[in-house]
Amino acid sequence: MPAWTWATLGVADIDAALQTWQGLMGFQLSQAFTGPDPGLEAYWKLPPGSIYRQVMLRAPGCRAGQLHLVQFSKVGPAVREDASAFDLCPKNLDIYVDDMSRRMSDLRAAGMRFRNPDFTEAVSPDGVRFREIHLAGHDEINFVLLQLLDHPPPVDANGFSGIGPLVTIVRDTAAERDFYRDVLGLTLLHDNVLEGPEIERMIGLPPGAALDVSIWGQPGEHLGQVEIIAYRGTRGADLYPRAQPGARGIFELNWALDSTDALIHRLEAARIPFERQSIKGRLVSSSGSIFFRSPAGMRVSVHSA
Repeated sequence: MPAWTWATLGVADIDAALQTWQGLMGFQLSQAFTGPDPGLEAYWKLPPGSIYRQVMLRAPGCRAGQLHLVQFSKVGPAVREDASAFDLCPKNLDIYVDDMSRRMSDLRAAGMRFRNPDFTEAVSPDGVRFREIHLAGHDEINFVLLQLLDHPPPVDANGFSGIGPLVTIVRDTAAERDFYRDVLGLTLLHDNVLEGPEIERMIGLPPGAALDVSIWGQPGEHLGQVEIIAYRGTRGADLYPRAQPGARGIFELNWALDSTDALIHRLEAARIPFERQSIKGRLVSSSGSIFFRSPAGMRVSVHSA
């Protein structure tokens, strides 16, 4: 499987969200529609008229790591409302930057709020040097600015790249790893345990906590990755039931493929329940779409042309 094509986010106000993604980070608007979407509403099992407005965004020239922003007619609850750092849910959107200090200065000037006074610089056990800082995004989404110091990915004229890892917090890392490797066919790109005072400070963890971190994606593609994290020494609440169409925040990962035949065989072999349906939507259309969940509860949809 390639990297994921788009992540779907519910938002209270698309115009406010676009001020961040377009105005500050340079994402491009590729599609937009205002009004109900009977095809997508049926796929998501929502009442008619539930969708008010939607847009597709992408980093310039990139197919992977796109964003599908959906504003529902009725503003729903946020997936991460009042969440702790280690609660189980889709948590972060990691955005690559070229110059951490400069990008932080630009975002502060635009009114963005960082969760720490300054970035953390660290080296992962597999030797990756990085800078990272968390900031509060729209609709209770946690954004992470990520600067790779040795092998930085290309960035746009604003100094940002697209979405690299989408971070999911889980309890059972073994089951989740098996799912992304054996069912979705992604490649393990990084596998680390992060711990120590700097990591605790950066994320807001209690003393002695640590992170089991694995990153999955397509080799050679820096966008559209999945980062699986389990926190040692903590026990977070399971918020995945909140991550549903109608909610605000991250609630679905999507792949676009030429064919879903091989995936269906793997789902059946793994005995993972799935649903099949075609979509005739305003922005999302398919001859066949498959919906299923990861062991932790992450919603996944895979679409064929």
